Amino acid sequence: MTEHPDTEPSRDAVIAFAGRVFDAARAGNAGALAEWLGQGLPPNMSNDKGDTLLMLAAYHGRPDAVRVLLEHGADPNRLNDRGQTPVAGAAFKGDLAVVELLLQHGAQVDAAGADGRTAFMTAAMFNRVEIMQLLLARGANAWARDAVGRTALDAARTMGASEAMALLEGAPPPTADPA
Repeated sequence: MTEHPDTEPSRDAVIAFAGRVFDAARAGNAGALAEWLGQGLPPNMSNDKGDTLLMLAAYHGRPDAVRVLLEHGADPNRLNDRGQTPVAGAAFKGDLAVVELLLQHGAQVDAAGADGRTAFMTAAMFNRVEIMQLLLARGANAWARDAVGRTALDAARTMGASEAMALLEGAPPPTADPA
Protein backbone atom coordinates (compact mmCIF):
# COMPACT_ATOMS: atom_id res chain seq x y z
CA MET A 1 0.00 0.00 0.00
CA THR A 2 1.41 3.34 -1.00
CA GLU A 3 1.27 6.18 1.49
CA HIS A 4 0.06 9.53 0.30
CA PRO A 5 2.01 12.19 2.17
CA ASP A 6 -0.38 14.90 1.07
CA THR A 7 -3.35 13.16 2.73
CA GLU A 8 -1.72 11.70 5.86
CA PRO A 9 -0.85 14.19 8.60
CA SER A 10 2.64 13.95 10.01
CA ARG A 11 3.22 12.73 13.54
CA ASP A 12 4.23 16.26 14.53
CA ALA A 13 1.02 17.67 13.06
CA VAL A 14 -1.08 15.13 14.99
CA ILE A 15 0.73 15.97 18.24
CA ALA A 16 0.28 19.69 17.62
CA PHE A 17 -3.42 19.20 16.92
CA ALA A 18 -3.85 17.17 20.12
CA GLY A 19 -2.20 19.98 22.03
CA ARG A 20 -4.68 22.47 20.56
CA VAL A 21 -7.58 20.21 21.52
CA PHE A 22 -6.45 19.91 25.15
CA ASP A 23 -5.77 23.66 25.27
CA ALA A 24 -9.31 24.29 23.96
CA ALA A 25 -10.77 22.16 26.76
CA ARG A 26 -8.73 24.01 29.41
CA ALA A 27 -9.66 27.40 27.95
CA GLY A 28 -13.33 26.51 27.51
CA ASN A 29 -13.40 26.96 23.72
CA ALA A 30 -16.74 25.22 23.32
CA GLY A 31 -17.10 26.26 19.66
CA ALA A 32 -13.86 24.61 18.58
CA LEU A 33 -14.61 21.52 20.63
CA ALA A 34 -18.09 21.24 19.11
CA GLU A 35 -16.65 21.52 15.61
CA TRP A 36 -13.98 18.88 16.21
CA LEU A 37 -16.40 16.54 17.98
CA GLY A 38 -18.78 16.94 15.05
CA GLN A 39 -15.95 15.85 12.76
CA GLY A 40 -15.35 12.69 14.76
CA LEU A 41 -12.99 13.68 17.58
CA PRO A 42 -13.42 11.09 20.36
CA PRO A 43 -15.26 12.77 23.28
CA ASN A 44 -13.27 10.73 25.82
CA MET A 45 -9.85 11.60 24.40
CA SER A 46 -7.32 11.68 27.23
CA ASN A 47 -3.79 12.90 27.77
CA ASP A 48 -0.78 11.08 29.21
CA LYS A 49 -2.17 11.55 32.76
CA GLY A 50 -5.53 10.04 31.89
CA ASP A 51 -7.24 13.44 32.02
CA THR A 52 -10.07 13.52 29.53
CA LEU A 53 -11.18 16.66 27.76
CA LEU A 54 -14.13 16.69 30.17
CA MET A 55 -11.86 16.45 33.22
CA LEU A 56 -9.80 19.40 31.98
CA ALA A 57 -12.86 21.52 31.17
CA ALA A 58 -14.47 20.66 34.54
CA TYR A 59 -11.29 21.31 36.53
CA HIS A 60 -10.80 24.68 34.84
CA GLY A 61 -14.44 25.73 35.39
CA ARG A 62 -15.57 25.84 31.77
CA PRO A 63 -19.31 25.04 31.84
CA ASP A 64 -19.92 25.66 28.12
CA ALA A 65 -17.13 23.28 27.16
CA VAL A 66 -18.36 20.75 29.74
CA ARG A 67 -21.85 20.93 28.23
CA VAL A 68 -20.58 20.44 24.66
CA LEU A 69 -18.46 17.47 25.68
CA LEU A 70 -21.32 15.85 27.60
CA GLU A 71 -23.71 16.40 24.70
CA HIS A 72 -21.23 14.60 22.45
CA GLY A 73 -21.00 11.58 24.72
CA ALA A 74 -18.14 12.33 27.12
CA ASP A 75 -18.24 10.00 30.12
CA PRO A 76 -18.88 12.05 33.30
CA ASN A 77 -17.66 9.16 35.46
CA ARG A 78 -14.35 8.37 33.79
CA LEU A 79 -11.47 8.43 36.26
CA ASN A 80 -8.07 9.87 35.43
CA ASP A 81 -4.87 8.03 36.31
CA ARG A 82 -5.01 9.47 39.86
CA GLY A 83 -8.50 8.04 40.39
CA GLN A 84 -10.24 11.43 40.22
CA THR A 85 -13.60 12.12 38.61
CA PRO A 86 -14.61 15.31 36.80
CA VAL A 87 -17.02 16.05 39.69
CA ALA A 88 -14.16 15.81 42.18
CA GLY A 89 -12.07 18.12 39.97
CA ALA A 90 -14.84 20.70 39.88
CA ALA A 91 -15.43 20.31 43.63
CA PHE A 92 -11.73 20.87 44.30
CA LYS A 93 -11.84 24.09 42.30
CA GLY A 94 -15.13 25.14 43.90
CA ASP A 95 -17.19 25.37 40.72
CA LEU A 96 -20.80 24.76 41.75
CA ALA A 97 -22.21 25.29 38.23
CA VAL A 98 -19.92 22.66 36.72
CA VAL A 99 -20.69 20.17 39.50
CA GLU A 100 -24.42 20.69 38.88
CA LEU A 101 -23.99 20.23 35.13
CA LEU A 102 -22.05 17.01 35.56
CA LEU A 103 -24.66 15.62 37.95
CA GLN A 104 -27.44 16.54 35.51
CA HIS A 105 -25.65 14.49 32.87
CA GLY A 106 -25.23 11.31 34.89
CA ALA A 107 -22.15 11.82 37.04
CA GLN A 108 -22.32 9.46 40.01
CA VAL A 109 -22.49 11.49 43.19
CA ASP A 110 -20.36 9.08 45.25
CA ALA A 111 -17.97 7.84 42.56
CA ALA A 112 -14.43 7.29 43.79
CA GLY A 113 -11.16 5.84 42.63
CA ALA A 114 -9.03 3.26 44.42
CA ASP A 115 -8.32 5.71 47.24
CA GLY A 116 -12.04 5.87 48.01
CA ARG A 117 -12.12 9.66 48.05
CA THR A 118 -15.42 11.09 46.79
CA ALA A 119 -16.20 14.55 45.46
CA PHE A 120 -18.02 15.19 48.75
CA MET A 121 -14.85 14.49 50.70
CA THR A 122 -12.91 16.82 48.41
CA ALA A 123 -15.51 19.55 48.85
CA ALA A 124 -15.38 19.14 52.63
CA MET A 125 -11.60 19.26 52.66
CA PHE A 126 -11.59 22.61 50.86
CA ASN A 127 -14.58 24.13 52.68
CA ARG A 128 -16.83 24.10 49.58
CA VAL A 129 -20.06 24.13 51.59
CA GLU A 130 -22.41 24.98 48.70
CA ILE A 131 -21.04 22.04 46.73
CA MET A 132 -21.39 19.82 49.79
CA GLN A 133 -25.03 20.86 50.13
CA LEU A 134 -25.69 20.15 46.44
CA LEU A 135 -24.03 16.74 46.67
CA LEU A 136 -26.03 15.92 49.81
CA ALA A 137 -29.24 16.95 48.05
CA ARG A 138 -28.28 14.55 45.24
CA GLY A 139 -27.76 11.67 47.66
CA ALA A 140 -24.10 11.86 48.64
CA ASN A 141 -23.14 9.75 51.62
CA ALA A 142 -21.76 12.24 54.14
CA TRP A 143 -20.27 9.41 56.18
CA ALA A 144 -18.57 7.38 53.46
CA ARG A 145 -15.02 6.34 54.27
CA ASP A 146 -12.02 6.43 51.97
CA ALA A 147 -9.60 3.54 51.55
CA VAL A 148 -7.87 4.30 54.87
CA GLY A 149 -11.09 4.89 56.80
CA ARG A 150 -11.27 8.70 56.78
CA THR A 151 -14.59 10.51 56.39
CA ALA A 152 -15.38 13.92 54.95
CA LEU A 153 -15.44 15.26 58.52
CA ASP A 154 -11.91 13.93 59.06
CA ALA A 155 -10.79 15.65 55.86
CA ALA A 156 -12.42 18.93 56.89
CA ARG A 157 -10.79 18.77 60.34
CA THR A 158 -7.37 18.07 58.82
CA MET A 159 -7.64 21.17 56.63
CA GLY A 160 -9.34 23.38 59.23
CA ALA A 161 -12.38 23.79 57.00
CA SER A 162 -14.61 25.28 59.71
CA GLU A 163 -17.82 25.74 57.72
CA ALA A 164 -17.60 22.21 56.37
CA MET A 165 -16.98 20.88 59.89
CA ALA A 166 -20.04 22.74 61.18
CA LEU A 167 -22.20 21.32 58.39
CA LEU A 168 -20.98 17.79 59.02
CA GLU A 169 -21.13 17.97 62.80
CA GLY A 170 -24.81 18.87 62.43
CA ALA A 171 -25.52 16.10 59.92
CA PRO A 172 -27.35 13.03 61.15
CA PRO A 173 -25.03 10.08 61.74
CA PRO A 174 -25.23 7.11 59.41
CA THR A 175 -28.02 4.71 60.21
CA ALA A 176 -27.07 1.30 61.51
CA ASP A 177 -27.36 -1.55 59.07
CA PRO A 178 -30.35 -3.72 60.11
CA ALA A 179 -28.46 -6.92 59.27
